[in-house]
Amino acid sequence: MVQTSTVLTISAATAATSLLAYAIYFDYQRRVDPNFRRNLRREERRQARAEKDAAQAQAGQKREYIRQVIDDAKEEGFPTGVNEKEQYFMEHIQKGEALAADPSRTLDAALAFYKGLKVYPTPGDLIGIYDKTVDKRVLDVLAEMVAYDKDLDLSGGGGGINISDLPSAGLD
Repeated sequence: MVQTSTVLTISAATAATSLLAYAIYFDYQRRVDPNFRRNLRREERRQARAEKDAAQAQAGQKREYIRQVIDDAKEEGFPTGVNEKEQYFMEHIQKGEALAADPSRTLDAALAFYKGLKVYPTPGDLIGIYDKTVDKRVLDVLAEMVAYDKDLDLSGGGGGINISDLPSAGLD
């Protein structure tokens, strides 16, 4: 009668030997066979192309989502009274700061900061403050939101900044 440990040892040795043999065969084919090398390069290029296409599709979906969120925020409207604006601003800035702490809530944090920016009297100055205090990933999404919203006046009464001073998303 064969012991269980002997059977397991033989099975493990067989599996290791098979793996080693395949590695040697693969290396030999890679070195010797030009068709095998060509197929490897084709597969590598095909995989890189698929990853690039997936990244572009994801970026397009993100931009479309940002547009939809901005349009929804515009439909909701923004307060017009001074006290209402101040309350709305403080509420959304606090909400944005809380959401920015969680990396999975970047879009929500940027939307909260955008809503605060929309009611601030000098949005250009506020963007300068955001640039110093807000995390870069949130700031990149916020920059895309600001770029989409053509109604946002960044000059804001004089001391504002130029739109070209905004950090560009994804180009750093």
